[in-house]
Amino acid sequence: MQTRRLGNSDMHITPIGFGAWAIGGGGWAFGWGAQDDAASVAAIREAVDLGVNWIDTAAVYGLGHSEEVVAKALTGLPRRPLVFTKCERVWDERRQIGKSLKAESIRRECEASLRRLKVDVIDLYQIHWPEPDEDIKEGWQTLVQLKEEGKVRWIGVSNFDAAQIARVAKFGPITSLQPPYSMIRPEVEQSILPYCLANNIGVIAYSPMASGLLTGAMTRERVAALPADDWRKEKNKHYQEPLLTRNLALVDLLKAIGGRHGRTAGEVAIAWVLRNPAVTGAIVGARRPGQLKELIGAAEWRLTPAEGDEIDGFLAANPG
Repeated sequence: MQTRRLGNSDMHITPIGFGAWAIGGGGWAFGWGAQDDAASVAAIREAVDLGVNWIDTAAVYGLGHSEEVVAKALTGLPRRPLVFTKCERVWDERRQIGKSLKAESIRRECEASLRRLKVDVIDLYQIHWPEPDEDIKEGWQTLVQLKEEGKVRWIGVSNFDAAQIARVAKFGPITSLQPPYSMIRPEVEQSILPYCLANNIGVIAYSPMASGLLTGAMTRERVAALPADDWRKEKNKHYQEPLLTRNLALVDLLKAIGGRHGRTAGEVAIAWVLRNPAVTGAIVGARRPGQLKELIGAAEWRLTPAEGDEIDGFLAANPG
């Protein structure tokens, strides 16, 4: 699988990375319902076997559990992928999630992630959210210090806008931005992606398939049957009317385009994201073996300009 250099780093990453959000399991505010850890481990190892060379997780996914599962999956692997994780979202003994960019808090988080991941250094450490906004300078300066100390190799941000990136960049180079980006969430195209492209900031897009909605496997019936503790059921507007009907019609179009090439709707959705020159890689989640095999083709296959226009025409005629 071809690789691309991530921003100003020495890391060359595959166009698709393994996303470890869902494997954090249920029982927290943004969980995806119950998850079998053995299936998660098998899915990660299958990704590595398919050539994926990076995994993206976060401390808050499953309140530490995702990082632990990643560590279990990587134990004994002859070819170890790069491991990216995030700080800023913290939680208490009641499993209530808070936000902190204070230096002391970030340092505690870093040490905890190193322990859970069972690594000596984190390949890419990212600020998960720019919250509280008034503390992003302190938070970023702390990441710069952690890099200087050798705790982390490279540092980036997630969910920042262009102005926030510019505010902190003066205190240390930013390797990457991780924004939400999909055909139903294209807002970053307006200013954020052009800014990153102009300033050599790598982009690793999350939710390119809109949290599973654009995979082709999600039907109206499956949406209705999502468990109560799946965050998409009530917290994701794209899974609710009136957007749900529009999004399922979009999936029908993706299936039709993919069918011309023997590709899945999910591969079309990922390829649409990767067509943007600012995007270095896309984060693709899987909860069990076999899922990534249906999506991995998007790492190399590309839409034709006419097919891109076909999708863009649908989106323009059916705004979300």
